[in-house]
Amino acid sequence: MKLLMLGGTEFVGRAVSEAAVARGWEVTVFHRGNHAPPEGVTALHGDRAAPAGLAALEKGEWDAVVDTWSGAPSAVRDCARLLSGRVGTYAYVSSGSVYAFPPTTRLDERAPLVAGSSDATDAEDYAQAKRGGELAAAEVFGERALLVRAGLILGPYENVGRLPWWLGRIARGGPVLAPGPRGMALQYIDVRDLAEWTLDALEGGLGGPYSLVSKVGHATMGELLESCVKVTGSDAELRWTAPEDVLAAGIEPWTELPVWLAPGELRDALFGVDVSKALSAGLRCRPVAETVADTWAWLQAIGGVAPQRPDRPALGLDPAKEAVALALRRAE
Repeated sequence: MKLLMLGGTEFVGRAVSEAAVARGWEVTVFHRGNHAPPEGVTALHGDRAAPAGLAALEKGEWDAVVDTWSGAPSAVRDCARLLSGRVGTYAYVSSGSVYAFPPTTRLDERAPLVAGSSDATDAEDYAQAKRGGELAAAEVFGERALLVRAGLILGPYENVGRLPWWLGRIARGGPVLAPGPRGMALQYIDVRDLAEWTLDALEGGLGGPYSLVSKVGHATMGELLESCVKVTGSDAELRWTAPEDVLAAGIEPWTELPVWLAPGELRDALFGVDVSKALSAGLRCRPVAETVADTWAWLQAIGGVAPQRPDRPALGLDPAKEAVALALRRAE
């Protein structure tokens, strides 16, 4: 297989590129040149947001393309149009955020979607931008557009700051505010499992939308944080705290305590997605302990500090705010 990876030097794109190289695929990575590409790929340089930024893609043919773009949908539109007739399948890594909220039913590929436009030139609304990217791919490639609606993504190369923040906080040791309930079921996907499924889907000629995240309850909040304690070898003491006490302390779910959501409609929707379609198409998800251990090993290998996407805010709880919350907490 000949694969064109749009992006391919960070997080999802890098995982896809490395997995394709490991399969013996011929991989071309198109990127801006800000980061070194994986070994074994052919690199092309260009900036999708710049005039004539796609010049390097004006020639060449590939069996498939994978696009992780999260900016203006018009950039996906322009790439898809340029590659039309020279690429077999166009896989666009979208997001579960494209499902309309609040949901009217359990979320699956048939659920109502947010509005979006393939011609939009801004990405102020993330959900609408991702939906616009889906429309751009589908308008050009039709049934040969594979729409990968990823949920929460964790694993090595993460540049958003969710699992790396928890690993760093727990590595510091001492009492750690652990948001309950401990048994809260999570849905997420290891970036490498996303990559392998996407490549399998391309080989199998799949098209259309797929919600891509683990099955409900693949892991719990307790298993995630306890795995962090184990792999870091720290003396951290997880102090499980009732959700109402976390919220009463003025702590923001998801941003100040990454991955965690308080009980309610949003949590039920985000961690209750029906993924039977992807499971039937071969999705396999590794244990949470493996994801945590491999992310910690990657962090250690790069000096302990994860890269941070410039277009995303830094996540995590201020130590002073955590100390106040711990002093006021009631045990879960």
